[in-house]
Amino acid sequence: MPRKKHRESRNLFIREAKKLYQKVFQRWFRLAAQINPLLTLFRINDGGIPTLYIMGEEDYMFLPSIAQLVKKHQSSELFVIPQCGHVVNIERPDIFNKQAIAFLQLQN
Repeated sequence: MPRKKHRESRNLFIREAKKLYQKVFQRWFRLAAQINPLLTLFRINDGGIPTLYIMGEEDYMFLPSIAQLVKKHQSSELFVIPQCGHVVNIERPDIFNKQAIAFLQLQN
């Protein structure tokens, strides 16, 4: 989130990170360590569950790997929001909500 227009997302992250007590942070850290092997399994196997990834065009860290994953998994789709960084639900909530709701409605 290095760009000027990502300031709101960056500040939100910093504000929320400051609120975490060290014990809470350690719990989250341990949880992430437990989830990573499971996420690796999901990346390898397409479970057939319809999945929507909504990402910003400027999410340089995660977008390339998710784009590759979506190419391999038939049940996944990727929606990229132009001129948007990692925290798309903060930067472009209107577009994020519209796409998420449309995807959920198609699943019913």
